[in-house]
Amino acid sequence: MTRYAHITGWGMAVPEKVLTNNDIAHMVDTTDEWITSRTGIRERRIAAPDQSSATLATDAALEALEMASIKPGDVDLIIVATSSPEYLFPATACVVQDNIGAKKAGAFDLSAACSGFIYALNMAAQAIQSGAIDNALVIGAETLSRFTNWQDRNTCILFGDGAGAFVLQMSYEEGGVLSAVMRSDGSGGSSLYLPAGGSRHPATADTVAQGLHYIQMNGREVFRFATRVMTQATQEAIANAKLKLEDIALIIPHQANQRIIEAAARGLDFPMEKVVLNVDRYGNTSTASIPIATCEAFNDGRLQPGDKIVFVGFGAGLTWGAAVAQWTGPVAVRRKLYLPLSYRAWAKARSILRRLMRRLEGLIWGRYL
Repeated sequence: MTRYAHITGWGMAVPEKVLTNNDIAHMVDTTDEWITSRTGIRERRIAAPDQSSATLATDAALEALEMASIKPGDVDLIIVATSSPEYLFPATACVVQDNIGAKKAGAFDLSAACSGFIYALNMAAQAIQSGAIDNALVIGAETLSRFTNWQDRNTCILFGDGAGAFVLQMSYEEGGVLSAVMRSDGSGGSSLYLPAGGSRHPATADTVAQGLHYIQMNGREVFRFATRVMTQATQEAIANAKLKLEDIALIIPHQANQRIIEAAARGLDFPMEKVVLNVDRYGNTSTASIPIATCEAFNDGRLQPGDKIVFVGFGAGLTWGAAVAQWTGPVAVRRKLYLPLSYRAWAKARSILRRLMRRLEGLIWGRYL
């Protein structure tokens, strides 16, 4: 029998702190009108000192598991797509695996910048469809504020922090992830990159002084690239799913820039009222933007069981991709599996306790060094 990978749970986590355009106008030479007219962004969320990509990912994952009504012990694979990992190693996914108690899950990080969530979704879906696994947790998590130069008005206006997660489950019922496209063009890598911190330019006093640990971007090049590939990837993924554009109920794009999204919709001749847009409230949360936008689309009643939808994005690399899925809807409504609330509370308390322990450890070391 044919195996399908259904999206059965979803969750999001964003920091409480809101940084508005007017706040940024006190930091660099810009205005609310200048930022909004060029990006559509009005505010973004910024992680607190005790938050990180792993803590946000953990919170989003627990919410997604509760929605899907499965226990962490039933998860076979965890993929965290991120450009701002907890560490170079171990993988942020391994930290999440431990935080939630997914004792039998394999875990790894995936680096494809803002396209990473689509890449991870496709890889998890293929693992399920092949019979290798039955349940997967796919997470996009970012704390890009930690890699943002708050004196560079061309980049500091763009990025925000957050996480979003999907649970994918095997079913013999047709639906779920129907097709995906993954593409790259490394010749454009310097258009959007973080120069230092890897093996090419390891951290030194000079790399820090030169600001090479901050995001660098050629905005015009990225804009031209994005408007072209968003349209192409969407068309290709729809064709691979043996569908037509008129079959698509909703497009959920990577939330980088409102003008890019509008240009892609015009290129497809697709109505903007059927495109999810929340960049105004979160900015560019990179790998987290698509799952966060999906959560909000569901909460707003824009997603119904059976709807065929497109996820599409682009990012550094340069990378781009799209995926077509038939929306399943909350599994909890259709069958009485459960994730005990007491377990979820215990897992969250455990995560908070570990965060506090890390802070205490840092204070102790700081006192004696």
